[in-house]
Amino acid sequence: MVEQPALPGLPAARRRRRPSAGPVPVAEVLPVARVVVDLAPAHLDRAFEYAVPAALDDVAGPGVRVRVRFGGQDVDGFLLERVGEAEHAGELAPLRRVVSAEPVLTPEVLRLARAVADRYAGTLPDVLRLAVPARHARTEGEVPDEDGPTADGPGDPAPTAGPLPPLPPLPAWEAYRGGPAFCRHVHAGGAPRAVWTALPGGPGEDWPSAVAQAVAACRAGGRTALVVVPDARDVDRVLAALDHERPDAAGDVVRLVADDGPAARYRAFLAARRGRAGVVVGTRASAFAPLPDLGLAVVWDDGDGLHAEPRAPYPHVREVLALRSELEGAALLVGSMGRSVEAQALVAAGWAHEVAADRPTVRRRTPRVQALTSAELAREGPAAAARLPTPAWRTLRDALARGPVLVGVPRAGYVPAVACARCRALARCTACHGPLGLDGPDGTPACRWCGRLATDWRCGTCGHDVLRSVRVGSERTAEELGRAFPGVPVRVSGARSAGGVLARVPDRPALVVSTPGAEPVADGGYAAAVLLDAAVLTSWPGLRSAEEAVRRWLSAAALVRPASAGGVVQLVGDAAERPTQALVRWDPAGLAARELDERSALALPPAVRTALVEGSRDAVAAVLARLALPASAEVLGPVPVTPAEDRHPDVRAGGASATAAGGLLDDWVDGSVRALVRVPRGDGPALTRTVAASLAVRSARRESGTVRVQVDAAEVL
Repeated sequence: MVEQPALPGLPAARRRRRPSAGPVPVAEVLPVARVVVDLAPAHLDRAFEYAVPAALDDVAGPGVRVRVRFGGQDVDGFLLERVGEAEHAGELAPLRRVVSAEPVLTPEVLRLARAVADRYAGTLPDVLRLAVPARHARTEGEVPDEDGPTADGPGDPAPTAGPLPPLPPLPAWEAYRGGPAFCRHVHAGGAPRAVWTALPGGPGEDWPSAVAQAVAACRAGGRTALVVVPDARDVDRVLAALDHERPDAAGDVVRLVADDGPAARYRAFLAARRGRAGVVVGTRASAFAPLPDLGLAVVWDDGDGLHAEPRAPYPHVREVLALRSELEGAALLVGSMGRSVEAQALVAAGWAHEVAADRPTVRRRTPRVQALTSAELAREGPAAAARLPTPAWRTLRDALARGPVLVGVPRAGYVPAVACARCRALARCTACHGPLGLDGPDGTPACRWCGRLATDWRCGTCGHDVLRSVRVGSERTAEELGRAFPGVPVRVSGARSAGGVLARVPDRPALVVSTPGAEPVADGGYAAAVLLDAAVLTSWPGLRSAEEAVRRWLSAAALVRPASAGGVVQLVGDAAERPTQALVRWDPAGLAARELDERSALALPPAVRTALVEGSRDAVAAVLARLALPASAEVLGPVPVTPAEDRHPDVRAGGASATAAGGLLDDWVDGSVRALVRVPRGDGPALTRTVAASLAVRSARRESGTVRVQVDAAEVL
């Protein structure tokens, strides 16, 4: 039964009948509108019926934004459909107004949003807030409709009956087993699904070129394409590759990035919805872009934390596009320099096929990788303990004669953490117990959490008042390298650096110090890369530590010239053996396969489906008590929430967000707890249904306390 909100003063009807809205005349045809209201409570996740006034008959179509009366106030909503008879046994309130006649919610996006809400135990209004950008009224008049001329150019002609245009050249895919076949299948109108492990390469052979050629094959087949990448820098690289591959179709491509601002995002959204764009390239929010006849969906670097939505119901781009490929019969390409365990699970299950290069091709295209562990440096004597040992220093010196050199540092800032010089106890703030750090060589220690200056700090363990550095950041590293290599330009790339994240650096000798994910592209490739403090990325106790370390290392190493051109990568530090060997062999798929086997044996994600319930103790207990779990389910906890700094060493000191580090909360008050519910994958739908039902009861009863639920969270610590 579709419900109608209680409205005082309206008589109740005894049977289903044609709707009436009191003195307001209603439409003669299909007078009932079913509306989803934009309200957060989980128990309101259903359609409500309203009468369509005759005055709004022409503009009140499916997918438009409307204003309705709900609970004594006007609220926004989307009109889902119009029907001839009401299910509500009573008079219906009329639609207040149609905000815009633009049908922004297409049937395909509505089905996808409903599937995502069900997959993550969320609500349809929550997903629609992610899928449909806020209206920008002035922009609606700027973007032409389907019958008008395009603003940017003609784009590709509409497909006509007859033979397909020829398949474009695929030089970037020739190095991969199954790569050309995948593109041919897409061109022919098929819906293949592939997990692609990319290789380093120069212009025309790099991953943006390969993506652009796959998109060109899709467009030649007459269907649209969607490319989702982690950040705006990657968007720019893909757009440049598309411009090179399809120079005559510039008006066919739009950029959809939330950070570009509401007007730009809405303009790109409307261009896709109105059929004026055949290709959308964007970041996380573009996964819901309303493209008609979608033929290919691409997600690049699916292991990047930026693909995980930080707002409820916390969907991941990879899963959204997987659902979309099934619902719309589109091809799916999951690509990365590394290999996430979730992507490996798709291959192991036979849901997707592997696209990768053979070992001779890998050796030919990649740089030479060396691991400078303590065992390798034993002959260096005491110098082996230096942060920049002698072999790494020699590599920097020799490579600078051939071009730019990349120095990877896992932490941002100057000295992100300090400790007592006498007893080595980590220095913490006396107000909030957060870690202290230094922002410059002559700065006063400051708390990394609350920002309070520690002007009179004394060690709480031994009473000493002298500090020593524990963690060295990118700014301090750049300062030290500048002294070690006088006369050599030193550039810093990072979100917290003075120059921000650099996009490109010229092909001239220079030292480029970068934090993970902020490495700029070097024209002609880096002569060498030295990745410092390797143990940092493998030391945090998370499921994804090895996988994430290899992903970050490979992303940096892929920017280095191949070994045949003298390219070398050195990993400095005693990192965990398994990810270190995966980097040396350049074998992310092997690491992912082994990780998946171990997780399957231990019943850990993604071999199982999970629901992470966090919040105040009483609220978590109430949510868990209402779950109707299958017999196969197991509830672990509740246990106290671990501070984010202890869960991942780079959440604060390295500049990464909690979401990027694993999607866990770091702002709960003392007394918060966490419980984990896990079931076999086959019982995943039952788990999400019962979790959603429990949250709906909590919402309807207005229970106190705070609760957050994440289905299949990236980390479960």
